[in-house]
Amino acid sequence: MAIELVVGLGNPGDAYAATRHNVGFRVVDAVAQLLRAGEWRRELKSELSATGRGRRVWLAKPRTYMNCSGEAVAELLSGLEVSPAQCLVVVDDVDLPLGRLRLRRSGGPGTHNGLRDIVDQVGTGFPRLRLGVRGSAPWADLAEYVLAPFESGELEVAEGMIKLAGDAVSYSVFEGLQRAMNRFNQAPNSGEPLD
Repeated sequence: MAIELVVGLGNPGDAYAATRHNVGFRVVDAVAQLLRAGEWRRELKSELSATGRGRRVWLAKPRTYMNCSGEAVAELLSGLEVSPAQCLVVVDDVDLPLGRLRLRRSGGPGTHNGLRDIVDQVGTGFPRLRLGVRGSAPWADLAEYVLAPFESGELEVAEGMIKLAGDAVSYSVFEGLQRAMNRFNQAPNSGEPLD
């Protein structure tokens, strides 16, 4: 089933723009630029744009804040008449090392509250692209960690990961999810596929 909607998770507002938790927004912005999408507009509790390169693909950034992402995603699916299996969610993952991508057809939310809210609203049957944001330094408070920007020594890897994730989303849309999983589910700087 073809991807018709790509939703990047994050928190709206300039205060959150550069945080680890907002890599989903940044990937969707990269995809919008890559695919020359139209202007962003506020609709269905989200910032919404579309690309017409060969076929229409909706891009969305919920305005409901991370922990209430399910409300926006459920409304998008209903309003755009898209099934969960056609909606690719792009999200940060503190359980993956910085730079790692993991693309899956479905699954549980793990430790991510935004994914948990989506699962509560629409079930587990949506594909997701997880971006590893865990650096090498330990943290005391998970919420503080994901709401902080990347460290200066992490920026190059983070920017490379965001660019690669944009390519993975585009590939998923135009070449199919399985082919994208085969190509992008590998450790950074490695030709070895992940299990």
